[in-house]
Amino acid sequence: MRKAWVVGGALVGAGLSFVMLLVVGVYVVAGNLLNSATSGSRGLAKGAVPAAYKTLVQQWGNLCPALSPALLAAQLYQESGWNPTVVSPADARGIAQFIPSTWATHGIDGNGDGRRDIWDPDDAIPSAASYDCELAKDVKGVPGNVSDNMLAAYNAGAYRVIRAGGVPAISETQNYVKRIRSLEQSFAAPVTRIDPTRQAAGAIAFAQSKLGTPYLWGGEGRAEQGGRFDCSGLTQAAYARVGISLPRVANDQYNAGPHPSRDQLLPGDLVFFSTNLSDSRAIHHVGIYVGGGYMIDAPRTGAVIRFDPVDTGDYFGATRVTADGAKALPTKV
Repeated sequence: MRKAWVVGGALVGAGLSFVMLLVVGVYVVAGNLLNSATSGSRGLAKGAVPAAYKTLVQQWGNLCPALSPALLAAQLYQESGWNPTVVSPADARGIAQFIPSTWATHGIDGNGDGRRDIWDPDDAIPSAASYDCELAKDVKGVPGNVSDNMLAAYNAGAYRVIRAGGVPAISETQNYVKRIRSLEQSFAAPVTRIDPTRQAAGAIAFAQSKLGTPYLWGGEGRAEQGGRFDCSGLTQAAYARVGISLPRVANDQYNAGPHPSRDQLLPGDLVFFSTNLSDSRAIHHVGIYVGGGYMIDAPRTGAVIRFDPVDTGDYFGATRVTADGAKALPTKV
């Protein structure tokens, strides 16, 4: 539960003026800034990978030049959403979604316990990395980006990539590659300042227009809900207003783009709060940063949409939403 920021009418007016200046400023600056980011890092963004798997992903993600920890993390997130017990309709199993026949030939004993267990992330994550690197060798002579071709081979088979001379014209495979390469930015630790998106000002303007609206658990702003929101419903609606579709829950919204550090925050960034500061899947709250150490958020039942401070003990991190990053998020994880 967050401590309320109680202000008088004069301060509310000053706050609104402050946000309006931010909105105008972002619009002016955005035209001269890029709408994308380059990770350029072999490391992982804070908390993007659940703590139980971070060491494995960092270690095995550096297995070969075509792979990186961020790329492996994005692939695992796309495959299973970090769920080690999931089974797909095609009988793909576990955190890396191996089909049993593929596991029989490519699964490895990653933890050295004498068993190759498709359900055990300690085996499945190393096996995914090992299989990726095997595929990279298989397609190394194929024109195009070797990492793209490797991912395409993971999805469709190396022979299809070789026969097509690159990522084959299969919509599922093309989308698979595009989603993972976009999500890769969300899992990579930034090495330079990340520029803001052009849509930030519009998202802030929407959130600002909802100040004072009572909170509603599960609220998405629908008429039958009285136009009320919960925290992730507000952020989802704010970015929908500027043409970006976000997932419904906060811990999936975290993966909608790269992650600026606290001192890199810019208006429009989503800011997140977690019960476990090493695990993005434990995120329980999200708001929209407006500058000066404050966000607009829908805090809890009994409160209204308001300004709140960002710097609390459960502050987890931030995401600079990008259209490509949002589109890359799986609809079901």
